[in-house]
Amino acid sequence: MPPRTPLLDRVKFPSDLRNLSHEQLQQVAEELRAETIDTVSVTGGHLGASLGVVELTVALHAVFDTPTDRLIWDVGHQTYPHKILTGRRDRIRTLRQPGGLSGFTRRSESEYDPFGAAHSSTSISAGLGMAVARDLKGETPARNVIAVIGDGAMSAGMAYEAMNNAGAMKSRLIVVLNDNDMSIAPPVGAMSAYLSRLISSRSFMSLRDFAARMAKRFPRPLERTARRAEEYARGILTGGTLFEEMGFYYVGPIDGHNMDHLLPVLRNLRDSDSEEPVLLHVVTQKGKGYAPAEAASDKYHGVSKFNVITGEQAKAPPGPPSYTNIFAQALIAEAEVNPRIVAITAAMPGGTGIDKFAKKFPDRVFDVGIAEQHAVTFAAGMATEGMAPFCAIYSTFLQRAYDQVVHDVAIQGLPVRFAMDRAGMVGADGATHAGVYDLAFLGCLPGIVIMAPSDEVELMDAVATSAAIDDRPSALRYPRGEGLGLALPARGSVWEIGRGRIVREGSHIAILAFGPRLHDALRAADELAARGLSCTVADARFMKPLDENLVAQLARHHEVLITIEDGSVGGFASAVAHCLAWKGLFDQGLKFRPMVLPDRFIDHNSPAGQLIDAGLTAKDIVNNALAAIGAGAKAGSGPDLVAIPAQ
Repeated sequence: MPPRTPLLDRVKFPSDLRNLSHEQLQQVAEELRAETIDTVSVTGGHLGASLGVVELTVALHAVFDTPTDRLIWDVGHQTYPHKILTGRRDRIRTLRQPGGLSGFTRRSESEYDPFGAAHSSTSISAGLGMAVARDLKGETPARNVIAVIGDGAMSAGMAYEAMNNAGAMKSRLIVVLNDNDMSIAPPVGAMSAYLSRLISSRSFMSLRDFAARMAKRFPRPLERTARRAEEYARGILTGGTLFEEMGFYYVGPIDGHNMDHLLPVLRNLRDSDSEEPVLLHVVTQKGKGYAPAEAASDKYHGVSKFNVITGEQAKAPPGPPSYTNIFAQALIAEAEVNPRIVAITAAMPGGTGIDKFAKKFPDRVFDVGIAEQHAVTFAAGMATEGMAPFCAIYSTFLQRAYDQVVHDVAIQGLPVRFAMDRAGMVGADGATHAGVYDLAFLGCLPGIVIMAPSDEVELMDAVATSAAIDDRPSALRYPRGEGLGLALPARGSVWEIGRGRIVREGSHIAILAFGPRLHDALRAADELAARGLSCTVADARFMKPLDENLVAQLARHHEVLITIEDGSVGGFASAVAHCLAWKGLFDQGLKFRPMVLPDRFIDHNSPAGQLIDAGLTAKDIVNNALAAIGAGAKAGSGPDLVAIPAQ
């Protein structure tokens, strides 16, 4: 058989798919899968989810008139094939690289990305908003709105809130449930595909509407009985009773890798004139078509660069343990002496280190799924009964549960302990995952203790301190990545609440650091000392309660006070400024320079590159110090300013 002519090269935009046959679309899918694998082998990223939706992506773009029809992807992990098909193939190898394509959907990147997504479970809400806006504008013909959501994202309450609203509004919306892990479906095969084609067809839906109109002529009890009987009959056949009860017309399950199943059903849904929302249930395999991904326990959810032939991922040279692993070690040490300690995570046991805790204490770990709101209030409930819950949630995801932190924990003064991993800059995931707002949104809450360790030994101590705080909420934040390689104790020491420390004493300039920026402060102090400027460097440890005596001491004995943190405006520096103002220390001529993240979103880059962009490096501390004392340097960062060798 002669080799096939490549087809993917002919597909510049989705419209190029719409004249291809089923067989040609299947070939495009095969080539698209190979292109996706090759791309991620170079860039790293979320491979498994993208491989699982290759055929679905091709089918959706082939059937629907995107971008006029709105296609919304939940989370965005699975959108690499979508990006390749929508005019971005020539840039796909810049994925997650500085200045390159985002790893998620982004409105500013393409008209084919109608909604930006990175945190999960938003697609149905956004899609319903678009559908209602379409109806209010009276668009003719009415555009289709399609939301693709994975089964994992369906564990979040927001998805059900949106479905409940959509079912009541009767605004035309198509939700595609990508079932790749939960196995909530009955076996998928020819019978299921036949039933899905049948019940999604215009003739069946028209007959159903006719029957519904006839039923309205019956007495009300009979009408209600007839309608529910029809819904339950389809639910029993297809497994979709839950969705039917929420007001969706359920279709499925169908094989999400079979074009002969996908295309006719999608066309039926496209051509339907029904006004009610529809849920199409497709079953896919995460990592489909790449043997190493199919065999991996996580289906290559997130990978570094790898060898396409062997699947072997590039490994960085062995280094110090990560902060995540050190947190797990510290928590295990505390739990061994305190049986009240329990760990709670929201679908991130591996990412937070709770999986290691689970191996030691399987009965004291609770993974609640993508449900941060529930996680926080669940922890609060446990705290009322005398348990000592640690709620391990990435800083960026804790934002999703702010009302619960305020109402269910802080107001009640409950000793829930928030362990906020990935605080600060996180690298390739960019602005959507940066953990930079926690200090601002937690710092305004009365009664909470907020800590930021500066290294891995300090993290051990912070965990021990948090475990010992049994009369109020507490939060500790720590970064992504490796520690400094310091020798670790078997168990952390408990700090005095609200007490910082002097790390180096000097006379001209004071640098007060909060968290791991302490080490840039020390490097900056070395450079300033070489210029004849003596520096005091202090580690705050606590933002709340703030060590006001330490702040006052630094202010009274130095001409310049610089604070540095990897958080937004409104965080640690604001607390220090408030203290200085009410103690009258600004009145004495103090020069105060708060170094915080700029008031803009920092795009994806390496964490080090993001800190350079933000102006939070040792070089920036030096330049700001020199400018403050009038030594001729310009404040802020810049390549032409003081050069400090990389650490």
